[in-house]
Amino acid sequence: MSLSPTRTPAPPEARRARLAVSSLFFVNGFTYTNVVPWLPVLKDRLELSNTDLGLAIAAMPTGAILTGMLAGPLIHWFGSGRTAVGGSLLSVGALPLVALAQEWWMLAATLFFLGCADAWTDSAQNAHGLRVQLRYRRSIINTFHAVWSLAAVGGGLLGAAMAGAGTPILMHLGGVAAVLVVVSLVVSRMLLPGPEDSERAEGTEGNGGRGALPGGRTLAVLAALGLLLMFASGIEDSAASWGAVYLTSELSASLFVAALPFVACQAMMTVGRLLGDRVTDRFGTVAVGRAGGLLAAVGMGLALTLSHPVAAVLGFGVMGLGVATLFPLTLAAAGNVPGVRAGDGVTVVGWLGRVGFLAFPPAVGMFADAASLGQALWLISAAGAGAFLLAGALRPRG
Repeated sequence: MSLSPTRTPAPPEARRARLAVSSLFFVNGFTYTNVVPWLPVLKDRLELSNTDLGLAIAAMPTGAILTGMLAGPLIHWFGSGRTAVGGSLLSVGALPLVALAQEWWMLAATLFFLGCADAWTDSAQNAHGLRVQLRYRRSIINTFHAVWSLAAVGGGLLGAAMAGAGTPILMHLGGVAAVLVVVSLVVSRMLLPGPEDSERAEGTEGNGGRGALPGGRTLAVLAALGLLLMFASGIEDSAASWGAVYLTSELSASLFVAALPFVACQAMMTVGRLLGDRVTDRFGTVAVGRAGGLLAAVGMGLALTLSHPVAAVLGFGVMGLGVATLFPLTLAAAGNVPGVRAGDGVTVVGWLGRVGFLAFPPAVGMFADAASLGQALWLISAAGAGAFLLAGALRPRG
């Protein structure tokens, strides 16, 4: 079953599953982003240095890397749908624990747990989204990530409003967690049943389990995609981890204004992902990937060269537009590597990509303590250049 740009009506079960997967992406995008505007508050309350905060944030990808490979077996045993719902429930359950953290280790431990659950959710919901895409017979993967970005914008705005209004952090994060638990449970019965590779096996005449590429070449493709996803992760995470801190510490912005680089980044990511499927069909994955890496590098350079809050917001927005399609296109390519099951490909490349979430926050934090945060964030611009060079790995195969 090959994908086609022709917009033919999808079966009812596929439409229900698309709504369910979109809802899970929304829950996933809305969860941690409600915490992001509170990071400067948590930094002050717990008396953390830039390095301390970077290491605490790095606990999330550490947990994801140490346990992320469990997503493959979990998907095999329970199915991508059940795994995505279970991971979602664990993720939102961590929100009140962030508010209750009184020491650095408590914050780091909570973010570690959140990273574990997020890794399982991310792999499973993307694997299930690829199943739905095959039922639709056309590209829809970018729209799932667009929903994630919309949720991230909403979560960032809500968090900024709550922090700016002085709302107790436990009341805010506890209330958000309760709502998201209900949403996850409601959509759990709308997901696709059946074996994970049933749609792919039908379309490839049984090729889903037998390698069509030499083993070494297959590993090289997966490694290139993993490195590309690592750069994309580092770029995408920079707005969440350092956007607010950069504006408060370097540009003396208020808490509300400091949250806007993250919001601008996510808003432009949403625009890019809403247009991503049509643009990719027209120009191809490689061209879109290269353009995205270039825009990300230029956007961060703009934010850092013009040391003004308005320029920072605009620069992070351009960066968000550039990184918009890199994540979904890379995961989609990983789920269609010949000879590799979709769930395993997404899990392996997603696991490799988590290195970006692990490496970039502490690297930026240590560089910032040694020099300045403005100089340290040039690492993100360099990651955009790296994504530009690796975009050839997105070329369709099989």
